[in-house]
Amino acid sequence: MGGGTGSAPRDSRLSGGAPRAGDLLGDELRGVDAYWRAANYLSAGQIYLLANPLLREPLRVEHIKPRLLGHWGTTPGLNFVYAHLNRVIRAGDRDVIHVTGPGHGGPGTLANTWLEGAYSEAYPDIGQDEAGMCALFRQFSFPGGVPSHVSPEVPGSIHEGGELGYSLAHAHGAALDNPGLIVACVIGDGEAETGPLAASWHLNKFSNPATDGAVLPILHLNGYKIANPTVLARIPQDELDALLRGYGYAPRFVSGSDPATMHRDMAAALDWALDEIDDIQRRARTGDGSGRPRWPVLVLRSPKGWTGPSHVDGVPVEGTWRSHQVPLSAVRENPGHLAALEQWLRSYRPEELFDDSGAPVEQVRAMAPAGNRRLGSNPHANGGLLLRSLRLPDFRTHATEVAQPGGSTSQPTRVLGRWLREVAEENADARNFRIFGPDETASNRLDAVYEVTDKQWQAGTLDTDEHLSGDGRVIEVLSEHLCQGLLEGYLLTGRHGLFSCYEAFIHIVDSMFNQHAKWLKISRRLPWRRPVASLNYLLTSHVWRQDHNGFSHQDPGFIDHAVNKKAEVIRVYLPPDANTLLSVADHCLRSRDYVNIVVAGKNDTPDWLSIEDAVLHCARGVGIWEWAGSEDGGEPDVVLACAGDAPTLEVMAAVSLLREHLPALKVRVVNVVDLMRLQPDTEHPHGLTDPEFDALFTTDKPVIFAYHGYPWLIHRLTYRRNNHGNLHVRGYKEEGTTTTPFDMLVLNDMDRFRLVIDVLDRVPGLGVRTAGLRQAMVDKRARHHAWTRTHGEDLPEVLDWAWTN
Repeated sequence: MGGGTGSAPRDSRLSGGAPRAGDLLGDELRGVDAYWRAANYLSAGQIYLLANPLLREPLRVEHIKPRLLGHWGTTPGLNFVYAHLNRVIRAGDRDVIHVTGPGHGGPGTLANTWLEGAYSEAYPDIGQDEAGMCALFRQFSFPGGVPSHVSPEVPGSIHEGGELGYSLAHAHGAALDNPGLIVACVIGDGEAETGPLAASWHLNKFSNPATDGAVLPILHLNGYKIANPTVLARIPQDELDALLRGYGYAPRFVSGSDPATMHRDMAAALDWALDEIDDIQRRARTGDGSGRPRWPVLVLRSPKGWTGPSHVDGVPVEGTWRSHQVPLSAVRENPGHLAALEQWLRSYRPEELFDDSGAPVEQVRAMAPAGNRRLGSNPHANGGLLLRSLRLPDFRTHATEVAQPGGSTSQPTRVLGRWLREVAEENADARNFRIFGPDETASNRLDAVYEVTDKQWQAGTLDTDEHLSGDGRVIEVLSEHLCQGLLEGYLLTGRHGLFSCYEAFIHIVDSMFNQHAKWLKISRRLPWRRPVASLNYLLTSHVWRQDHNGFSHQDPGFIDHAVNKKAEVIRVYLPPDANTLLSVADHCLRSRDYVNIVVAGKNDTPDWLSIEDAVLHCARGVGIWEWAGSEDGGEPDVVLACAGDAPTLEVMAAVSLLREHLPALKVRVVNVVDLMRLQPDTEHPHGLTDPEFDALFTTDKPVIFAYHGYPWLIHRLTYRRNNHGNLHVRGYKEEGTTTTPFDMLVLNDMDRFRLVIDVLDRVPGLGVRTAGLRQAMVDKRARHHAWTRTHGEDLPEVLDWAWTN
C-alpha cells in the first residue's frame, strides 16, 4: 500500500446495551474487555514495534521494525477466546489447556502468556515490565528470536502453528485418559477445509465421557484464508448447523463485531458449553448416561483483523483478506501509515492497561487464573512434568527358543503382540499406554492385546462385532492422520504409545512427522520443557511382503524421509527376527524425546538369534555373525552385509550357496539392526567411529550390502567412509507388481542368486574361475521366472530352504 493514509479502527471501548439475565455483567465484563484489549495491543506491538513499547512518546520511524512480519487477521479472535477461557477457568477452578489451530496466531498466544506471567517464568529475562515488553516485541519474527506461529518455545502449547488440519486430533489425544481435563481447541476456518480436520470431527465417536477428558471445539470463522474466502464461512448458517449436528455435535453460534455484545454472548455460550460437558460427564460417570452424547461445539464468527484498521488507502481492511498479515505494510515509508498505526495502537488505551513500570494493571492481572491453572502453565501442556515410566514386563519371557540359528521360524509381530498384551495389562490401572492404528492391529499380528483390552468405540455396535467397547487401550480409525494426531496429543501430555501401520501408507503422515520431529528438536533445547515419551512407529506389512497387494503397497521410503531430520531425534531399527524385535521394542518404549522407526515383518521369518544374543546384538546395533561366516578369524575376501528381515534371509541363503560352491572363499556376514550406526559418530550419536567401521567392513574388500529400502540411502549414510568405493548396495528400486514374495526380490535384484553373482563379479580373481557358477545363478533366476508364471508360487528350493550350519 502506498500514497494514502489509513483509517483508524473503531474505538474498542464497550458500547451500550441493556444487560440480560445470565449475561456477563459489570466489573467482570470490563475486566475481560481490558484483558482482551491488552492482548490485542501486545499482539500488534509484536508485529510492528522495535522500541517505544508503551507509546510514551510519539511514534517515529526508528521505533518500527525494518521487516514487518506476522499475521494479524486471526489474532484478535484468538485473544478473545483466550480471555473468555480465563474467566471460566477462574470461575470453576477448571483444568484447561488450549490448542490453537489457526496457523499464525503466534502473537496472540505470546501476548497472553506474557500477560498471565507464564512467559516470564519460562524466560526470566523477559519480565513483566517495560523492558520485558520491549524484549517481547523485539524477538517476534526477528533474527535470533521466535517464530510468528505458536511453537515449542511458547508455554502452554502442544500444537505447532501452521500445522493446519491436526488441531482437533491433537486435542482429542490430549483428552484421552485425562478425565479432569478440558481441551479448548480453536479451529480456523481455513484449517477446517483440510481433509484431516474434516475427518477429526468424527473423533467424538471414540471419546469416552466416563474415562476421558472433554474436547471443546471452537470453530473460528473470520471469513478468509490468505487471499480467498473460506467455505464454512460462506455457506448459510442453517447448512453449517446441520453439518455440525450431522457430525454429532450440539452447536451454538456467537456472531458479531460489537465488543459488548460479543463479550456477553461468548460468556453465555461458554457457560452453556461447560454445563453441557459437566452434565455429559456426570451422567456417564454415575451410570445415568445411555447412548453416545452430543458434545457441544461453539462457532465464533468475528471479523478478520477485528479492532484493526478498518480502511487503508481507501480500501476495506478489517473484515477482509487484506488484514491477514500486516494491515499497514508501508509504515516506515509512508507517513500516513505511520500515523494510522499510532492511532490504531492508541485505540486500545494502553495507559489504562499497563502501569508506570510497564506491568499489567491489577484489573488485567486479575483476569488471569493463578498458578498451574494458567493456560501457559498447565502441566498437561508440558507433558514431561506428568510422565511416569511404563511398567514393562521382561520381554525375555516371550522370547522364541532358538536351538540353532535359522532352525525355526516365527512371526515377529505376533511374538511382539504377546509382549504388548502384557504391557497393556501391566499399565491398565495407570491408563497411560495406548496402541493406535488404521484398522490394522489384527492384520499386523498384534491381536493378542485383545485378550486384555478392547478397541475404544462410542458409535453403534452389532452382535457380529468383536473387541469393541466404550473403554479400551486400542484405537483404530482408518485415517493415518488421525492415528498420528491422537498419538502426538497423547505423548505431548505425558503418556506413552505405539503407532502400527502398513509401511507404504505411513507416508500419508510425512508432514505430521516433520512437525513432530521439529517440535522435539526445539523442545530438547528448552530447559523448562521436560522430556516426553518417544513417538514409536511399527512399520510392518512391508515392501518385501506386499507381493499380493501389488505395486501400490510397495514403498519403503519413509526411512529416507525420516533421516533428513536432526540426528539427535531420529532412530531407525531393522530387527532381523522376533527376538531382536522384542529387544528393540523394549528399548523404544523406555526412550524419551525420539522418533523411533521400527520396520519388522509379520510373516514367518527364521529365528536367527537366541534372546541373549539378540540383546547383545541390539545393544551393539551392528555386528559380525561369526557363526554364519567362513573367515575363521582371518581377513575376509568379501563382506556380505544386511539390514532388514528379508535382506538378512537372502544374504544367509547366498552365504549358504557360496559355502557349497566356493568353500575356500572367506566370507564375513555383518548384520545391521540400528541403521544410524552406519553414519559417522560426528554425524549421529549412534554412529560408528571410522576405526570401528573399518574393522567391520574392512578398508579394501568388496562389500555387498542387501538393504530393506532404497539402496542409495546406504550410500548417503556411508559416503565418507574409507571403503565406500567398494560398497555395492542392493535394495528396492521401484520394481514391483502383484507376484510372489521371492519374485519381488528378483525384480529388484536383491535375491540370493543375484547376491552370489555380485560376489563373483567383485572379488578379484573369481570372475574367470567361476564362470560356470555365475551362469548357473543366472539360469536359476530365469528358471524362477518361468516357474512362478506357470505354478503361481516360488520355486520349491526357495520355499523349502533353511539355514544349516
